[in-house]
Amino acid sequence: MALDRTTSQVLYDDGIHKCISFTSLVKGEGVQANQFLILNNERAAVLDPGGDLTYVPLTMELNKYTRLQNLDYVMASHQDPDIITSMPRWLVYTDAKVVASKLWARFLPHLNSAFMSDRMKGGWLERLIELPDQGGSIPLGKTEIKVIPAHFLHSVGNFQFYDPISKILFSGDMGASIVDDASTPIDDFNAHIPTMRGFHQRYMCTNRVIRLWVKMVRQMDIEMIVPQHGKPFVGKDMINQFLDWIENLQCGVDLMDESVFTYPR
Repeated sequence: MALDRTTSQVLYDDGIHKCISFTSLVKGEGVQANQFLILNNERAAVLDPGGDLTYVPLTMELNKYTRLQNLDYVMASHQDPDIITSMPRWLVYTDAKVVASKLWARFLPHLNSAFMSDRMKGGWLERLIELPDQGGSIPLGKTEIKVIPAHFLHSVGNFQFYDPISKILFSGDMGASIVDDASTPIDDFNAHIPTMRGFHQRYMCTNRVIRLWVKMVRQMDIEMIVPQHGKPFVGKDMINQFLDWIENLQCGVDLMDESVFTYPR
C-alpha cells in the first residue's frame, strides 16, 4: 500500500470507514510527530493530537475530512507533551471526550488554565473517559476502536489503539523512528534499524515488557503498524521483521549499571 508524500496520508478508505495520518504538521524545533483521524459513518476520533504546535494546522486538516462537530473523542496513548497538551482547546472548542489512562486522570487537569477551565463545555469528569489497565473498546459510529495495553512502553499508563476494520495498530511510541520524511512506509527494515535503536533502548522500560507486548501483538490480525513518530510498517512481512527485532532488544533498566548511577564530581 503506497502512501503519498503530502501533509495527510489516507491509510484506509472503504467509503464509510477512513483512517488518515498527518505527518508534517510540527514546525520549528519540536520533534516530528504523527497525528491520526479515524472516521466511521461520519463520526470521528482523533488520536494523539499533540500540543499547541499542532492544534491549528491539525484542525485545518481535519476540516478537509470532517466537521469538528462530528468529533466524539480525543484519544491519548499517554501523557507526553507531544501527545495531549492541546487538550484544553479540544475541551473548549469541541464536544469531544478525552480518552486516557485512569493513571493520568488527575494529572491532565494541570494542563488546563483557569481561563480555559471556565470556558470548557461541561465538567472535567463528564468529558473524561478513564481507561482501566486492561484496555477495552470505544464505540465509534457503527464500529469500535480497541484499546490495547502497552504499559511501560514507555509510560506507566500507556495504550495503543487498534482499528479492526483497517487492521491498523496505532502503536504510540512503539516502533517510533527519527526520520526526515515520515510520509512513506519503510522499504528496507535493516537500513531503518539505526533510526529506531537509540530511541527504543532509552525510552522502553525493559525487554520483559516488550516480550509480553510482542506475544499479544502476534495474536492480532494486523496489516499496518503506525507509530506516533516516524514511518509506518506496512504488510505482514515488515511487521514480523519489526517484531522479531524488538522482541530481542535490551533496553531501559536492562542497560542501567553503576556507570549511570554515579555521584557527580
